[in-house]
Amino acid sequence: MKNKNYIKVMQNILHLLDEGVHVLDKDGNSIIYNDAMSNLEKMDTKDVLNKPFAEIFKNLDAKDSTLLQALYNNKSTINKSQTYLNKDGKKIATINTTVPIVDNGEIIAAVEVAKDITEMQEMSNKILELRKEIEQPNEVKELKIKKYRFNNLIGKSPNFRAVINIAKKAAKSSASVFIYGETGTGKELIAQSIHFDGVRQNKPFLAQNCAALPETLLEGILFGTAKGGFTGAVDRAGLFEQANGGTLLLDEINSMPYELQGKLLRVLQEDYIRRVGGSKDIPIDVRIIATVNEKAETLIKQGKLRSDLYYRLKIIAIDVPPLRERKEDILILADQFIDKHNQRYNKNVWMLSDKAKEKLMSYNYPGNVRELENIIMAAISMTDDENVLTDKQILIDDSNNAVKIDYGFSEIGVDKYLENLEKEIIKNTLITYQYNITKSAEYLKIKRQTLQHKMKKYNLTQATDNKS
Repeated sequence: MKNKNYIKVMQNILHLLDEGVHVLDKDGNSIIYNDAMSNLEKMDTKDVLNKPFAEIFKNLDAKDSTLLQALYNNKSTINKSQTYLNKDGKKIATINTTVPIVDNGEIIAAVEVAKDITEMQEMSNKILELRKEIEQPNEVKELKIKKYRFNNLIGKSPNFRAVINIAKKAAKSSASVFIYGETGTGKELIAQSIHFDGVRQNKPFLAQNCAALPETLLEGILFGTAKGGFTGAVDRAGLFEQANGGTLLLDEINSMPYELQGKLLRVLQEDYIRRVGGSKDIPIDVRIIATVNEKAETLIKQGKLRSDLYYRLKIIAIDVPPLRERKEDILILADQFIDKHNQRYNKNVWMLSDKAKEKLMSYNYPGNVRELENIIMAAISMTDDENVLTDKQILIDDSNNAVKIDYGFSEIGVDKYLENLEKEIIKNTLITYQYNITKSAEYLKIKRQTLQHKMKKYNLTQATDNKS
């Protein structure tokens, strides 16, 4: 196949990509310009292909062109943010990677790949602007902001109360907090409670999900940008500056790119930030609360979380128990959600039927408290004039009803695994029926004497359970 045919094949293949691709030959002529790049820059492909780059893009200075810098100065540019006006005058934001192609020491081409992040850039700018507005005194806006405090956190189970006690102690200091908990366990509610019932309650509380944005945008949102730092950059304060004196919640911090985690660590150690593209050091006083939904040790082994950042953040560690480990709280939470969604949907539900309670108590809740609320919300929204929610209205996928607990089967063997499983089922049943032996035995379909024997075997008296 001739070289000309290779280029034609590549042009057709690259039309299938979402990213824009622009390739110059050694003479500076455009030999590949795909549809994505054409749509981005609003240039017709036929007006660009086989023509000198400098002639088509007359208004672009050679020193500002990453393609020309790659072609003539052998300069690579990796993941660079650029903002410019396309042919239609629309402001476009991209992340570009541009590299020279070298053969036998000679540059024979330059390739640029551009990802359109215009919508993401607009979104991130809007986030910063809205957060800035929120911090400005405005009673109407303030009323719309839901602030959670410790009295909003419902639960009486010993392991949950232990977590709340640690969180209340954390609220009395400004030390960093590292919160682990499965999805839906209420990590952000605990983080907000630490702030709004803590020593910084009159200062800003800001939150950012680290998985929501790519690295380039996330860095700008956290640290701000300096005018002239990169093409199209403006002076804008980031979340660290906006949260100065207060608290910054970094949700899913393990989703933050590894290199950016290193920059965050440096900020925590030195107590100052430098805007992206800036040279001025800006002192900050921000408390960090970080959350993850997987065990930190696992994330570190997988290379998703820097160990040095983890130990710097884990001055106070909080492990939020999943709902399946705090069964005593299920019906308490369900009653709270009934009250909440009665008001939301203008309903008048008073209570749950006994069978509805049994159904709720026997479920394992992989989605934790958030899933329980969704179940109650769905049931309330579908009622007419009923005052009692029945088991028929509690919509739970029966295939998920089996208790799914990992006791390390491969390590302990089948006998111990089944013994642990039996203990958990009996314990949950006793809690459901408030340690009524007759009802519990009927539900388990075993004799009273057998149940009492197993309770003694597993030390499942009501007194000992309340202490666990």
